[in-house]
Amino acid sequence: MKIDDSFYMKLALDEAWKYQLLTYPNPAVGCVVVKNGELLSIEAHKEAGHPHAEVNALKAAFLKKHPNDKIKTINDAFKVHEYLMEHHKNFFTDCEVYVTLEPCNHVGKTPACTNLLKELKPNRVVIAHEDLNKEASGGQETLKSVNIDVSIGCMKKEAYDLLYPFIKWSNGTFIFYKMAQTLNGSIDGQISSNKAKAYVHTLRDRIDCMAIGGNTVRTDKPTLDARYVAGRAPDIFIYSKNKIFDKKIPLFHVPNRKVTISDDLFKLLDYKFIMVEGVYNLLDILKERIDYIVLLISPKIRRGHNALSEINMDFEIIHENYIGEEKIIYLKRKS
Repeated sequence: MKIDDSFYMKLALDEAWKYQLLTYPNPAVGCVVVKNGELLSIEAHKEAGHPHAEVNALKAAFLKKHPNDKIKTINDAFKVHEYLMEHHKNFFTDCEVYVTLEPCNHVGKTPACTNLLKELKPNRVVIAHEDLNKEASGGQETLKSVNIDVSIGCMKKEAYDLLYPFIKWSNGTFIFYKMAQTLNGSIDGQISSNKAKAYVHTLRDRIDCMAIGGNTVRTDKPTLDARYVAGRAPDIFIYSKNKIFDKKIPLFHVPNRKVTISDDLFKLLDYKFIMVEGVYNLLDILKERIDYIVLLISPKIRRGHNALSEINMDFEIIHENYIGEEKIIYLKRKS
């Protein structure tokens, strides 16, 4: 039976997108393991410092056939590597491994995935995109050196769209605009469900800085922390020519954060990972600097302000998924 590489790679990409932007400063990566045509696992890298997608997928694949194995109690990346190297018993030699990014070839907070794959010797490793990080690249050559069949370039464009934030923040600044709206485009009031709010707070926990307009701050009097996930509150950049604010507004009283009030957008370049929250005025001001738009659409129809804007921006939809009943649309600036 001919193996459909694109089918399995899409599964890996879709899984990685569930964690897009949440793995900062690492890239989001997905991995699938197939054994003799049977799909054993679909996993992703979920958080910086935690096991990479390949490790999660190999562990899950092994447990699929050995559900009571001791490895299910092991979560540390280095220990999972060691255990699989010692106990694999050639389980993976008839497997295909699909990964959205070239397996890492260096040891950092987690061990090198290529070292593990070298020992497990899967039949094939299919890679969507080569690693552009010189420190971690070279994985495909390492795998080929032990006669593992390596294929690269399957769904490369889709993998690039997934990798794009990592490329940007590794070399400068990545800025994305987050907005919630109803089905009919209303942006007024409380729109998002608790699940969607938890997702946004998780994003806040990961970013370096949040940018917001001065009028929004004065009107909404927000806190802009990550309390839904007990996370870290990001620094705040308030875009405003008028520097006078009511200091009773909660965002000014969150500990361990810096609040900058300025109309100098170059100050944003002091940060690598920035989320913009607000409405169309701020989007218009930043439109030449926005790399991604993350649009959350709630299945509601209600009165309120709609998208009556004079902004002209060209973006393409690169992915869609759901958090509960709400749809998330990721858009990337057209090159």
